[in-house]
Amino acid sequence: MDRPRVLSGIQPTADSFHLGNYLGAVRQWVAMQETHEAFYCVVDLHAITVNPAPEELRRRTRIAAAQLFAVGLDPERCTVFVQSHVREHTELAWMLSCQTGMGEAARMTQFKDKAAKYGESAAGVGLFTYPILMAADILLYQADQVPVGVDQKQHLELTRDLAQRFNSRFGQTFKVPNPYILKEVEKITDLQEPTAKMSKSSSSPQGILDVLEQPGPLRKKVMRAVTDTGTEVLADEENKPGVTNLLRIQSALSGTPIPELEARYAGQGYGTFKKDVAELVVDTFTPIRERTEKLLADEAELDKLLAAGAERAREVARETMAEVRERMGFLPTSS
Repeated sequence: MDRPRVLSGIQPTADSFHLGNYLGAVRQWVAMQETHEAFYCVVDLHAITVNPAPEELRRRTRIAAAQLFAVGLDPERCTVFVQSHVREHTELAWMLSCQTGMGEAARMTQFKDKAAKYGESAAGVGLFTYPILMAADILLYQADQVPVGVDQKQHLELTRDLAQRFNSRFGQTFKVPNPYILKEVEKITDLQEPTAKMSKSSSSPQGILDVLEQPGPLRKKVMRAVTDTGTEVLADEENKPGVTNLLRIQSALSGTPIPELEARYAGQGYGTFKKDVAELVVDTFTPIRERTEKLLADEAELDKLLAAGAERAREVARETMAEVRERMGFLPTSS
């Protein structure tokens, strides 16, 4: 029986994935390569909506790719590639843009949020059409399923609408993808502002645990994490958000249910608890960092892995686009 095909991507917008990225997405992608025909891409075309410097984009794209391999994505069991290496992404995005209403695009909440944050004058057309490029990413590979979190559900609905509209107008062309709801991962919050989501764009450096961070800074961040004036290690979202967040982190990385952790630290106070969380984070991230550094030390080999992934991705993309062009009425090329 054929395995369902899945497509997902991650932006190269930072020098390291953080704990939320790791738990909420990439760790779960590793498991999915065993059960799905998986395509994972570093979405560098999406990253340019915020106009990064060319050298920064190039460096961060390699860093993101290296981390994907370092966490356990196997190029023999899944396809890992860079979005811009497959030109059909932008071609299909244009064709889908011509099938999208202005009102539909304007309703996307992510654009509204970012336009409000950066100002309408700073929010370019690329940010406005971002969800259409995301739809192209998905439909190009005829994905059966798309891993989604809450913030991407609206974009997947647009993707489904565009697939159905295209199929209705031009004949059956695209699979209509279904959401693949990732295993529920409790919200990981900022270590210094435990009521706010851990986020590269809004958290302070002291509030984020980076996958590629050295052990010393990681330990310090956990030990300095905001807790409360009490001493009991208990999950209490309202009164102990900082302690609750550290319990979530420990539970997610160790696989131990929170009630068991609460029992383990009964009467011990925060010192031992924080130290154990810090060591668990260091033990989890150190081998990933070391593998990432090794991959980045040999750029030629890393680029070779990405080139092989892009070639496999192109095979699927070319087949889809040939059908799209024919159905829309474009003349065939002579080659």
